Amino acid sequence: MSANFLDRLRAVLLAILLTAAFAVPALAGPFEDAIAKFANDDFSDTDEAIGAVAVSGNPLAFPIISALQEGRLSADPDTRKVFVTGSDGKIIDAATGAAVDKLPDNAAAVRLNNRLRRAVEAALGGLTLLSPDPAKRIAAAQSVFKSHEESALATIDSALAKETNKTAKAAFAEARAAILLYKSDATEIEKLEAIAVVKARGDQEAMALLTGLGSDVPPNVARAAASAIASIQSNLAMWSMVQNAWYGLSLGSVLLLAAIGLAITFGVMGVINMAHGEMVMLGAYTTFVVQEVIRTRYPGLFDYSLLIAVPLAFLVAGAIGVLIERGIIRFLYGRPLETLLATWGLSLVLQQAVRTMFGPTNREVGNPSWMSGAFELGQITITYNRLWILCFTLAVFVILLAMLRYTALGLEMRAVTQNRRMAASMGIATSRVDALTFGLGSGIAGIAGVALSQIDNVSPNLGQSYIIDSFMVVVFGGVGNLWGTLVGAFTLGIANKFLEPVAGAVLGKIAILVLIILFIQKRPRGLFALKGRAVEA
Repeated sequence: MSANFLDRLRAVLLAILLTAAFAVPALAGPFEDAIAKFANDDFSDTDEAIGAVAVSGNPLAFPIISALQEGRLSADPDTRKVFVTGSDGKIIDAATGAAVDKLPDNAAAVRLNNRLRRAVEAALGGLTLLSPDPAKRIAAAQSVFKSHEESALATIDSALAKETNKTAKAAFAEARAAILLYKSDATEIEKLEAIAVVKARGDQEAMALLTGLGSDVPPNVARAAASAIASIQSNLAMWSMVQNAWYGLSLGSVLLLAAIGLAITFGVMGVINMAHGEMVMLGAYTTFVVQEVIRTRYPGLFDYSLLIAVPLAFLVAGAIGVLIERGIIRFLYGRPLETLLATWGLSLVLQQAVRTMFGPTNREVGNPSWMSGAFELGQITITYNRLWILCFTLAVFVILLAMLRYTALGLEMRAVTQNRRMAASMGIATSRVDALTFGLGSGIAGIAGVALSQIDNVSPNLGQSYIIDSFMVVVFGGVGNLWGTLVGAFTLGIANKFLEPVAGAVLGKIAILVLIILFIQKRPRGLFALKGRAVEA
């Protein structure tokens, strides 16, 4: 019995070995054969290899296709071996995943053409369509929508049938519609339904997809596509206006932040401060210094750098403003030309001082994480840094209004603005009010520099870009009137952004300047003129 048992055991072991010997090539062979086709340097073979690898289910499929898309897939024509170079520089054999010390001398990157790039996008999309991460599924569906490769249709249908995420389901439906539009054997009804889905998407990619339809489509499909294109164009034109309005609000918030301080000093003191832009510049450089200290000593506090920089910029610019008023401006009241020339010369001195301390080149000021990135709203893109600057500007405006209305300094400033001699006769120390007003206006310019450092280059010339526009805002809105400054800033910002696409940036600014000159001829005191015996005299 023991001999029979041993014979049977030998037979079982032999059967297992034979099964394993034949089963492993059956599983590994097609994948290895597909990998070897990448070494043929033939676009048709590469196309077949992409399809075979994508449906193989092999865990190396995604790294291989990703490497092909990014130019990191190399092939040796002599040994017909293919290699993946990782983003970290490590090299593996594409067929086995084994580590490789270095690429062979004859290895060259696998070439792609436009058709293969679309196939690669579709393959990557198919590989991630069933990912457990909804964001990856949506990104994969978007990739298939752009490539509209027929090979992904079965995967899309399978994913669509069991998708529960609303956004991902819509993305799958759009990808399926894109495929059916270009599928040669799709029925006319399927193509019409697909056009309706693509039309509902309504963006530039949808219009490009419909525009690319050939002339061989059925007449009903062609008419539906033309109608959808016209509808999308109209929709995009409307969203373009909304985008320009947002850009105008964004520019207006910057102008308002730069002009508020100027409106205060100009309205209370009647001083044309040509160094106001340099107060903005000092605020931006204060932000740079704060971030440099945090980067080198307290990197964990970087996200709080702007919150730290705001009060410091206000104090630095405000203190320098008080020194300027006490040391120069107070000797020149009543002489506007001399004040203008003195502050212009001071602006040059401050610029040169900053060049000496920090150099003439731009300085890097980073965005905290909460100000980085953007989000989509309909067909427009809104960046977080611009949105936060708009909110910050409105907050500064409200705080300043409250200060002017509910504090003793605000009451004194309003009194001096309306009638300086009467305010002095009532016991208000106008010289102290002048110094504090100039310091307040300069401090607000400093915190404007903190905001501008997030959207503009921090350089010695930063303030010069905004000083002229700030004066236009103040004059247009009404000298010394904060509500006029608010309306003037947003009006000029929106008008500028709507004129730029038509006339260009330079001619747009010239047109704005001409319109303001004509407006001032009609209303010399601006949109909202101050009331009071002195200002009306």
